[in-house]
Amino acid sequence: MDNQEMTILHRKIEQGVTIAVAQALERHRKLGESIAVWQDGKVVTLTADQIPAMNNIQDKQQQSET
Repeated sequence: MDNQEMTILHRKIEQGVTIAVAQALERHRKLGESIAVWQDGKVVTLTADQIPAMNNIQDKQQQSET
């Protein structure tokens, strides 16, 4: 596999992970479940109300398909 192919593969993997994380966050937010995040060197629990809405998940999915 050459460098160009590796770059393309890395880009696709990164896009897939980004979409998966956005979907998981949105699911937690909609179901009213809290999440734990790393903030300023500490673990912080965010309530569902504190999780930002992921309105652009479909946009990210479309971008990854191009």
